[in-house]
Order: sequence, then C-alpha cells, then structure tokens
Amino acid sequence: MSMFGNIEASASGMTAERLRMDVISNNLANANTTRTAGGGPYKRRYVVFQPRDNNDPSFLKMLRGQIDRSQPGDGVRAVGIGTDNTQGPLVYDPGHPDANAQGYVERPNVNVVAEMIDMITASRAYEANATAISSAKSMASQALSIGRS
Repeated sequence: MSMFGNIEASASGMTAERLRMDVISNNLANANTTRTAGGGPYKRRYVVFQPRDNNDPSFLKMLRGQIDRSQPGDGVRAVGIGTDNTQGPLVYDPGHPDANAQGYVERPNVNVVAEMIDMITASRAYEANATAISSAKSMASQALSIGRS
C-alpha cells in the first residue's frame, strides 16, 4: 500500500466514525421520544460498515485477500443505517398521552449508557485515524528531507 493509500484508508475511517457519531447523537437526542411521525416510540439506529475495496472488486481479489490476511485493507465505508426494532421498556404511566389501555407507555429502546460508550469508542477511533494521517504526513516529510541532504 502506498503512502497515499494509508492516508485514504484512515480518511475513510474518519468519515465512517463521523457518521457513527452523528447516528449516536441522534439516538441520544431521541432517548425520551415516545411518539414519532411513523407512530410509536423512537427506535435506536446503528451504522453498518463493510471493508472498502478501491482497486478490484473481483472474486480473485477477494480470494487472495482471504488467503493472505497480512495485506493491509483499503479502508471502510458505511453501507447503511439500520434500525433496532426490539421493544423498548414498558413504563406504567396512565396519565401519559401515549399510554395504552393498560396504562403502560413504551419507551425508546435507547440505552443511554451504551450509547455514550459507543460515542467514546467512535471518538477514539476518529482520533486514532487522525493520528495515523499525521504520522503518514510526517514520514513523507522526513523522506523528502532525506533527498535534500
């Protein structure tokens, strides 16, 4: 992988983690939303990633990648945003406008603590990719200064 390939892979990771942080922020913002435009409580969302392949999407490339796992990757890309359709907790609140006939309100299935942990993880992954880009730039600068000496 070339120096620019390393930077591209890290940049794709930064883009993916930024999207992940946006989705997590949306989950946290809607952690108490019991009524959405589609009806029912807010459902937690998550980002689906897959490896990015810039060069050759052929079967042979995939086969070589499975045989020789020591090769570096080409980065990552988000392929979609999924929805977690598990039921949220039921809370007894008969005075709530969204309560059912038994007086229970379905809350969003967003676990605030888990979302905060995911946010910290995404933030650290973003920082790691930024550091990798900075290191690649520093190495390129050092390589150019060797030629001048």
